[in-house]
Parts: sequence; C-alpha cells; structure tokens
Amino acid sequence: MHQVPVSGKLFSWYTQTKLIQLIPSMPELPEVETVKRGLLGVLPGRIIATVSVDTPKVFHYPTEATRKYLIGAKIIGVERRAKQLIIGLDTGYSLVIHLKMTGQLVYRGSERFGAGHPSASLVGNLPDRSTRVIVVFKDKTKLFFNDQRKFGWIKLVDSNLLTDKGLFEKLGPEPLESSFTSEDLRHCLLRRPKSTIKAVLLDQSIIAGVGNIYADESLWAARIHPATKVALLSAYKIKSLHRELRNILLIAIEKGGSTDRNYVDALGRKGSYLSFARVFRREGQPCLRCNNKIVKIRVAGRGTHICPHCQKLLS
Repeated sequence: MHQVPVSGKLFSWYTQTKLIQLIPSMPELPEVETVKRGLLGVLPGRIIATVSVDTPKVFHYPTEATRKYLIGAKIIGVERRAKQLIIGLDTGYSLVIHLKMTGQLVYRGSERFGAGHPSASLVGNLPDRSTRVIVVFKDKTKLFFNDQRKFGWIKLVDSNLLTDKGLFEKLGPEPLESSFTSEDLRHCLLRRPKSTIKAVLLDQSIIAGVGNIYADESLWAARIHPATKVALLSAYKIKSLHRELRNILLIAIEKGGSTDRNYVDALGRKGSYLSFARVFRREGQPCLRCNNKIVKIRVAGRGTHICPHCQKLLS
C-alpha cells in the first residue's frame, strides 16, 4: 500500500466495529443521504494527516496536489449529490466518493460509523484485503474505504468544479430540492417523450438519485404503469408523480433507507423502508389498494413490480 507520510510518520491500524444497518445493493438517494448524515456526525473538524492508497484506479491523484490540498486539510462538511458523497475541505478541494456495489466507508475512533457491503471487512480488523484507501486524521482516528470489486472510487476535485456546469454537469436536478416543482419534473420528463416513464426515472441525467426501488414505489403510488410513454402522461399524472416521489424519498430517508442483503450501515439502526414498501418485491401478494395480486414484469431492462389493476398501461 502506497504511503503518503506527514513529518516522516506512518500510521498504524487497529479497532473494531459492529454490523448494523442494511441498504440496497446499489445505493439510491435515500441510502446515500443516510450515509451522508452519519459521516456528518463524525468527520467535520478533523484534519487529514496521512493518506494510504492500495489501488490507484480507486483513488488516483497527483502527489503534488495531494500534499498541497489534501494532507493537512480540515474537513468542513459532508454533502450528497445524487448517489455520490462530497467531503469538503478547507483547502478549496473536495473528496468525491461513490460506493458502487461493494464499497464501504468505515470510520473508527471514539465515535464509530460504517456503511457499505456487509462483508467481514465492516466488522473485522482493518486494513484487510478489501481496503483500498485509508485516511488517518491528526487525532489518530481513521477513515477506511474498502471495496471488494474495486468498482467504487474517490476523486480529489477542485470544489469550484462541483457545480452543474462541472463534475455533475450530466446529472439531472435533485428531486427533493424545495425549488423542484411538478412543472420542473414535467420539463425533465419531456426530454424523452417516447421513452417509458420508468426508463426516464432511472436516467440520472434526467432526475438524480432515483433507482429501481423508489421508481416502482412512486409509480404505484401515482397509479402510473411503468411502461407508459412519457408523452401520454397528463399534467395531472405528472403532478401526482412529483408529489408521491418526493413523499416516498422522504419516508425512506426517515427510515434510514432500505433493508437488503447487500449493503450495511454500522451505526446501530437498521434501514427499514422495505418493510413499508407497497409494491417492490411484493409479487404474488395483494395490492394494498385494490387487493389484486402484485406482479413482476420487466421494464427498461429491470425487474419491475406493479398492480395490473391500479396501473393501467396507456397506449
């Protein structure tokens, strides 16, 4: 593992944690928001002393930039954009992180927080074979980035580039922004009028952060068949979808995200949205609105859950 020393000192590794919270295999907006809130409780104010990198493709950076903008930097905040985390630094740079499918972030100190794939890495001794990046702070606490498959990544980016005209230029608007109206949603959707509504909801360049679970849930709530072409949706239906999508995302955040076998958060609270899900993974069970059976179909290449009685396909 490549070491970036400060004053010639290299860090040591130790500590333990607990396996606690589950979130889906590819985290969506509510899951990443939950991780962001956990990191906000432990990272701000900490000063980076050293960084150690095992896999350059996971975190590739120029040595000079690292020494100038990363080493010695103080963390001033943690934000989320779509499914990505942004750790702001007082040097004018930021660490942008995407966990992907098997990524983990584990903070160990007097306070502890961990999020990610539920392998032994989350609860065992670190570093281990999955550890890709280790950040050690001046107070000797540590942040580990683990990733078995090496799909996740960290980037050191000039904070001035973290705008809709920079790194996130291709991302659509945040659906939970207070300024995001039903009219805004309509304009976004109509960029792809001939596509199915589910395909458009999953397109991160149209709406940021929405994935399979919350697309199914919001479409069921709005009584819209996922295979309906966008151009066929009335203004009333789009207004209903706007309301239901926002409500469901807020409920999911309140519940700490979804519970599944692939992602884990180690703070002490299980994500519980799926226990409240009204359509996702309920195939064969009665619709909670009309009592007809929920079925599973494929739309936009994804497994999709619908009530065929409540969600009529428009043509």
